[in-house]
Amino acid sequence: MVETRQSEPILSLTLWPHQSLTAEGFEVMSWVIGLGLALPVVPFIGTPVFWGLLPFVGGAFLLFRWMVRYNQRKRRLREELRIWPDLITVERIEADGTTRDWQANPHWVRVQLREDAKIENYLTLKGAGREIELGAFLSPEERVALKEDLERALVRAY
Repeated sequence: MVETRQSEPILSLTLWPHQSLTAEGFEVMSWVIGLGLALPVVPFIGTPVFWGLLPFVGGAFLLFRWMVRYNQRKRRLREELRIWPDLITVERIEADGTTRDWQANPHWVRVQLREDAKIENYLTLKGAGREIELGAFLSPEERVALKEDLERALVRAY
């Protein structure tokens, strides 16, 4: 469990994946996709072809809705990072609600931006005998900016 403090941290960040579609946007998009799938079937209403196409159109619509809902559940992931003069904590809350914690003394923590990793600008924190990834769901540019923010905060923590 991550330690809680009474004092304000030097840096407090909550990171989460990009979320471009709101709940209202999802509903509007569902209606637009549903209408788009239904339009080509309209000329066949009342014919045997209609009944042959209906399961495929309905299945495509239901698959679309399931995929978007699945993606929305996965976007619940977040990472909470806090830095005090004598402690740095990272709490990763997975989409299913499970939590993973890491903490170290900021004096011994090193921020690394790896160019040789599988993802571009792979950001890690190393300290307390462990190395953790940070913000893997962020864009490469966002990870570079995050690294700079972390380094400034760690300098202030010394």
